[in-house]
Amino acid sequence: MKVAKQTTLRDHTVLCGVGIHSGLPVTLTLHPADADTGLRFIRTHVDGWQDREIPADMSAVTATEFATVLGDASGPLVSTAEHVLAALSGLGIDNAVVEIDGPEAPIMDGSAAPFVAAIDAVGLETLDQPRRHIRVLKPVRVVRGDAFGEIRPNPRGFRVEAAIEFEHPLIGRQALAIDVKPETFRRDLARARTFGFMRDVASLWNAGYALGASLENTLVVSDNRILNPEGTRFPDEFVRHKVLDAVGDLALAGGPLLGTYRSVRGGHKLNHALLCALMSDASAWTWVEGEMPRPVPGHAEMASRVAPAFGPEMS
Repeated sequence: MKVAKQTTLRDHTVLCGVGIHSGLPVTLTLHPADADTGLRFIRTHVDGWQDREIPADMSAVTATEFATVLGDASGPLVSTAEHVLAALSGLGIDNAVVEIDGPEAPIMDGSAAPFVAAIDAVGLETLDQPRRHIRVLKPVRVVRGDAFGEIRPNPRGFRVEAAIEFEHPLIGRQALAIDVKPETFRRDLARARTFGFMRDVASLWNAGYALGASLENTLVVSDNRILNPEGTRFPDEFVRHKVLDAVGDLALAGGPLLGTYRSVRGGHKLNHALLCALMSDASAWTWVEGEMPRPVPGHAEMASRVAPAFGPEMS
């Protein structure tokens, strides 16, 4: 039986950009790491501090308003970590160190595609140690107002089923179901951009958010049209980006999941709440070492499709 092995990067790779909320320039470097290191962040050039390092773990989440923020007892360390985490997790990278010299990861073009391109340019290395998966053993769910999240067992791998609903004629209801693998992540999720509404710009600026946002890194929606000259990259780019964010947020489980995550009207806050609910219930999950996701005889590879109706939660 083939045993899944851990992976890392073959070499370091550097990306430069600005933070979408801070507007500050930042350099992010992805480094290879030894087996069993996991995903970790190092913040350099911190005023009055030595370099600070934290694991990419759900316990490090300090805020989920508009982005996922990681930190420690000394305060926030890095904001908007979800896109680089999505790229690492989506491509099946178990071990890497993310070095960053500013308070926020660079937004790049608003998607995970630049991170994927940088990783693909250096390639992956397979390590000797077996991969450890987190196998979901029973359904776990959370409800936050009209938002609903659930994760349930799936021996075939990691799957996301998401539905969103906005009172806007260009978005409305969108749904997507996808088996998250490196090939489907690259093709169907990585290029989906973060989005925002023109009507919210002034209030976001006044609150100190979106100071680095532009048409170069955000899909911007006015009352009746998409302001970006090139339009959308996918007809359902909005829900695809929500799935991308979920992949990044759930990477904070500490290992690849064997489970199906179902999200209705979700976001960073719901993703984190579901992950906390799962990991706090010792009877709901277990570590399995070296296990390959179980194939289904005669089952064609799932890329993406419109998800089925999710029942009464979508009413």
